[in-house]
Amino acid sequence: MVMMSGVSDVRSTADLVDEHGDALRVCDTQFRQFGSHREFSGAVRTVSCHQDNGLVKELLNSPGEGCVLVVDGRGSLHTALTGDLIAGAAVRNGWAGLVIHGAVRDSAVLAGLPLGIKALGTNPRKSSKAGAGEVDVPVEFGGITFHPGDQLYADDDGVVLLPQG
Repeated sequence: MVMMSGVSDVRSTADLVDEHGDALRVCDTQFRQFGSHREFSGAVRTVSCHQDNGLVKELLNSPGEGCVLVVDGRGSLHTALTGDLIAGAAVRNGWAGLVIHGAVRDSAVLAGLPLGIKALGTNPRKSSKAGAGEVDVPVEFGGITFHPGDQLYADDDGVVLLPQG
């Protein structure tokens, strides 16, 4: 995607693959789009959790500094790991986007938020809020490992990573 007049610095995932070849990691997971920003990028932060969004909520209520939160919810569609309130906090705190290996809820509201959101699907059921899981640890899904600090790019074609360093 070539953006005119400096509207965006997000590069298309296809162009990045052409440019970087095997140095670029490409996620095989087929996500659905939920936020209004269909293209987004930023440094990776991670949460590993299962049907518990306590850590997701805590992190998204802190300064995001243009980062993308990658949440490994183990692919569970049983409960939503974010909804309109938590995603709204992400917007207010300067997060660029969310990539959730799990479900979201409040999808109609999410569609209007100025945030990139990719997830597997939806479920109206709330998750637990005990805070079980880990923050800023490597997480793996879609055939790749997401490390905190990697640069993530996402668009309608998928999610790719440029490793840090």
